[in-house]
Amino acid sequence: MGIIQRFKDIMSSNINALLDKAEDPEKMIDQYMRNLESDLGKVKAETASVMAEETRAKRELDQCDEEIAKLQQYAEKAVIAGNDADAKQFLSQKAQEASKREALKTAYDAAAENAAKMRQMHDKLCKDIAELDARRDALKAKVKVAKTQERLNKIGASVEGARSNLSAFDRMEAKVDKMLDEANAMAQLNQSSQESSIEDLKDKYDSEPSSQVDDELAALKAKLGK
Repeated sequence: MGIIQRFKDIMSSNINALLDKAEDPEKMIDQYMRNLESDLGKVKAETASVMAEETRAKRELDQCDEEIAKLQQYAEKAVIAGNDADAKQFLSQKAQEASKREALKTAYDAAAENAAKMRQMHDKLCKDIAELDARRDALKAKVKVAKTQERLNKIGASVEGARSNLSAFDRMEAKVDKMLDEANAMAQLNQSSQESSIEDLKDKYDSEPSSQVDDELAALKAKLGK
C-alpha cells in the first residue's frame, strides 16, 4: 500500500537534516511544523478511509457468518421435518457461503492490518508533533542566541578594526610630533648660528688694534700724503 510507505517516510523525517540546509533555521522550524500539520491532515483522512474499509470488510464477514448460521439452522429444521432434499439445498448454499467467507476473511485481515498500521502512524505523528511543538520555542530561542552571538562577533571584528585605526592614528601623531621637534631644533640651530656671526663681527670692531699696526698705518699715510 503506497500510502503506508509514504507516511513511513514522514515518520523517519529528520528535522536536523532540514535545518542543516536551511538559510534561516527559525523560519525552517516553522515551515517544518506546517508541513507536519499538513501531513497529519492527510494521515487523518487516509486513516479514516482505511478504518472505514476495515469496518466494511468486517460487516460483510459478519453478514456472511450470520447467513452461514441461518443456513445451518434451516438444514437442521429440514432434516427434522424429514425433508432431506431441502436440507441438501440449504447445505449446498451453506458451502457456497463458506467459500465466499474465506475471501471475505482474507480481505478483512488485510484491511484490519492496514488500519492498525495507519492508526499507529497517526498516533506516532500526533505524538511527534506535540513533542516538536514543545521543543519549537527552545529551538527558536537557540537560533536567536546564535544570531546574537553572530552579530557580537561582527561587532567585535569592527571594534578590532577601529582599534587598528586608532593605533595607526597614534603612530601618525608620533610622526608629526617628531617632525615638529626636528623643525624646532633646526630653527634653534639657525638662530644660534646667526647670533654667533654677529657676535664675531662685533668682536672684530671692538678689539683694540696693536700699537705696531697703528705706527705702520701712520707711516703709510705720511708717505702717501694722507
